[in-house]
Amino acid sequence: MNTKPVLEKVLPKFGSSFFFRNFNDRNSNSQPYWHFHPELEIVYVGDGSGKRHIGNHISYYNEGNLIFLGPNLPHLGFTDRLSGQHNEIVVQMKEDFLGSNFLEVPEMKAIQQLFERSRLGLSFHGTTKKEVGERLERMTLLEGFDRLLAFLRVLEILANSTEYKILNANGYALDVEVQDHERINTIYQFVRKHFQREIPLSEIADEVNMTIPAFCRYFKKLTHKTFTHFVNEFRVVHACKLLSEQQLPISEVCFESGFNNLSHFNKSFRKITEKSPTEYRKDFRKIIG
Repeated sequence: MNTKPVLEKVLPKFGSSFFFRNFNDRNSNSQPYWHFHPELEIVYVGDGSGKRHIGNHISYYNEGNLIFLGPNLPHLGFTDRLSGQHNEIVVQMKEDFLGSNFLEVPEMKAIQQLFERSRLGLSFHGTTKKEVGERLERMTLLEGFDRLLAFLRVLEILANSTEYKILNANGYALDVEVQDHERINTIYQFVRKHFQREIPLSEIADEVNMTIPAFCRYFKKLTHKTFTHFVNEFRVVHACKLLSEQQLPISEVCFESGFNNLSHFNKSFRKITEKSPTEYRKDFRKIIG
């Protein structure tokens, strides 16, 4: 496993002011990794489900995903290539991709405010997700000036939409050293691999060569969460995925998600989602029914 921090280098296609790519193939070797970049990023997943891990935020999505991330907001990849998603469109651009003063013109005020909101991570839903998704898909057929105009229209729609929620309202400690990104990546990858079993604090502290007290202080300072809460949150998100996609009994979902006690599972699930597992599954069925 590569535990080095990844400062992703974004290189637009020659002749373009922003990066645009449609990933419509499955790559079984593609694994989510903790990374960041100074560019803003729009990610559209046309269908399927997966986990979102952005800064402090971790959640499960289904029936596609449309997010807007601000600069230097660390995140994991949003699709598992083994889960059946058919396409993912990624757009990345610098805040001044249209010129250093372009955002200051009056007509760009709403987009300037959108860029500011994106610093906390935004998830769009409803008609906005549908319309923007369709426009992004049509952009795959465009080039040059036509693609730029189409993208400006996408930004305008996002800027004026009220169909969004903030994913990272508590903020995230972004001003950290490279060594911190390496450690956090190691921790997140370890939890992703082992969340279905008990993870003693001594084991995860050893993984990053720290004492238990030092590790607990470090993790809380960087993520504003205890390690135990983070692991339980990760387990609950996995439980949401199982409840939505499979017909397993609640008790089996509990154990498959890494909880060894049904009462603790129900309590943790309600604390994080504000619903019981049964209510979550029932509400999900209403949505897709």
